Amino acid sequence: MSSSVTVRVLRRLQGLRAGPVRGPAGLRAEPGRFLSSGGAMNVFNRDMKKRQKQRVAALKDGHQYDYLRDEVGSRVADRVYDIARTFPLALDIGGGKSHIAEHLNKDVVQSLVLTDVSQQNLKRCRQTEVPTRCVVVDEEFLPFKENTFDLVLSSLSLHWINDLPGVLRQIQQVLKPDGVFIGAMVGGDTLYELRCSLQLAESEREGGFSAHVSPFTAVTDLGNLLGGAGFSLLTVDVDEVQVHYPGMMEVMTDLQGMGESNCAWNRRSLLHRDTMLAAAAVYREMYGNQDGSVPATFEILYMIGWKPHESQAKPAKRGSATASFGDLSQISRPTYTGRS
Repeated sequence: MSSSVTVRVLRRLQGLRAGPVRGPAGLRAEPGRFLSSGGAMNVFNRDMKKRQKQRVAALKDGHQYDYLRDEVGSRVADRVYDIARTFPLALDIGGGKSHIAEHLNKDVVQSLVLTDVSQQNLKRCRQTEVPTRCVVVDEEFLPFKENTFDLVLSSLSLHWINDLPGVLRQIQQVLKPDGVFIGAMVGGDTLYELRCSLQLAESEREGGFSAHVSPFTAVTDLGNLLGGAGFSLLTVDVDEVQVHYPGMMEVMTDLQGMGESNCAWNRRSLLHRDTMLAAAAVYREMYGNQDGSVPATFEILYMIGWKPHESQAKPAKRGSATASFGDLSQISRPTYTGRS
């Protein structure tokens, strides 16, 4: 596709009634995860996600697609080391091949329960220093007793959950008082280059576009979700991991190899060949680097929440202050005399 065609596509989409998200005007991410009055919406086909993970785990060269999970897993482990304590028993939700545990030692985590929806993934679990027990568990239904774990971890698995508030409540329940949850999940701006390119090309070639990239949670919602689940002393931060590929087709191949293919119920399973070629050209035209590669951006949301305990710091009672902000202007600043 030439640059003139790309410009024509952009102009054609100016009239679409949608808000922009890190892309050309008239484009936005697919609708996010919302709750109805009756409970959580069933956005994702969990059976399909399980089949995708089973298929990926059977790949002989599957290790070459682990680079993103390994990187994020190491950053989650860094946050564990930031807490100056030893955790006798930890739970890793959706841990797969021990992407977090391989960066930990038994001086910090003495024992670990590693869970995943895919038994094949657990069979490929890497040997780590931490004593580990593997359990096949659907992340949406945690079969553990309340007040069991000192630490709960999760890396790049919660974005496929239908009832995220419900799962966060379950995590809070299985934690012991003063236990901590440390997790990472992809955020709303993830793969915005791929999303926008597919929308542009599909609108030009087929007169409209469908959801090809799964909806993700926005960082602005994460604090409310953690607070609503009963966590205290919340910490939420955002990081971006940008990976460079030869082209759009390689981006999609690696996503499939990671087991991160779209499993939303409203997905469109096939794209016309012309649309794919046009999307690849738009991707390179809009986001391509000078060396011919194209970037794919993964927005990673990190979260830390503690189960309440009486020993934790608490805000002072309202009205207990002994000084007013209005008195700050009356505080004299110290004067310094220079050397003679």
